Amino acid sequence: MTTLNALETPAALIDTQRLQRNIERMQARMDTLGVRFRPHVKTAKCPNVTQAQIAAGARGITVSTLKEAEQFFESGITDILYAVGISIDKLPRALALLEKGCDLKLIVDNIDTARAIGEFGKAHDATFEVWIEIDTDGHRSGIKPDDEALLEIARELQDSGMTMGGIMTHAGSSYDYHTPEALREIAEQERAGAVRAAQRLREAGLPCPVVSVGSTPTALSAEHLDGVTEVRAGVYALFDLVMHNVGVCALDDIALSVLTTVIGHQEEKGWAVVDAGWMAMSRDRGTQKQTHDFGFGQVCTEDGTVLEGYILSGANQEHGILSHVGETDHDIRNRFPIGTRLRILPNHACATGAQHPHYAALTSDESVDIWPRFYGW
Repeated sequence: MTTLNALETPAALIDTQRLQRNIERMQARMDTLGVRFRPHVKTAKCPNVTQAQIAAGARGITVSTLKEAEQFFESGITDILYAVGISIDKLPRALALLEKGCDLKLIVDNIDTARAIGEFGKAHDATFEVWIEIDTDGHRSGIKPDDEALLEIARELQDSGMTMGGIMTHAGSSYDYHTPEALREIAEQERAGAVRAAQRLREAGLPCPVVSVGSTPTALSAEHLDGVTEVRAGVYALFDLVMHNVGVCALDDIALSVLTTVIGHQEEKGWAVVDAGWMAMSRDRGTQKQTHDFGFGQVCTEDGTVLEGYILSGANQEHGILSHVGETDHDIRNRFPIGTRLRILPNHACATGAQHPHYAALTSDESVDIWPRFYGW
């Protein structure tokens, strides 16, 4: 335990009050909609955050790497969905988790991987639970709900002795919208596509116990989830500027920030130079294509108060450029003297968190607890 004043900069801060509020908001919504909630833990990759989600009512977790699965399993969580199509060379690691007692679920979206999982499972006398990934918005991977490959993959899994666990989808294109009407529409598209895929499987006599959907914008926008059994979402716990632009959180909901110190000025340019460059913030410029461009992050005072008009407009590896949007601030040296400590809200919480070995978790009395986070694949 330490204090905010004692932290060296740059440092990744989590406001625990905002974090808890965000977690409770999402869980209450899922409870109201009548579905189980399986949070995606790739955003924080932090046992403390995940335990808070489980304490609020989450059941199971979603991971994006096998290393996350291994480390969260070691921390006591057994119900884990690995929500990235598995490369065949990773099957021995997945098998090792199964043999230790992990209730690991894999996903596939093609017949070749399904066949390889079946062959590997039979060769090692193992039964993998596999879900089929459905593409409901053309955003990334998965197969269309009405594609013939859906039934072919399910039959391949069943014939090889694997467990056909269900289907899952992720409406990642929801990040491209910013009105409540558009978000409700994409949430319904996600739901309907997933339910259609499940219906086709069941009509063909194939099992589909789980219908899993999710992204933070659709989870917070869906009007109903008829036919869905569970929802997944991740960035909601911390939120970020991209989510603010999408319209699902306010600036004071963003629980992650980077503490930084003013180390210099370029007065003629209206710049204050800080010690948080892209190595602290990441290079993610996700707000650049949205309605409001926050540069590399929104500037706040050390206590978290937003400084309207001031952003991290540029970033080198270890230097950040703080400036005013539009009119040059020629009083920048007096406004932000050397040694001034500030917080920067990030564009993308997942990417910014990944730049740091741990989080400084701020409690209401400004004391700080150090929370570990996971790295790697």
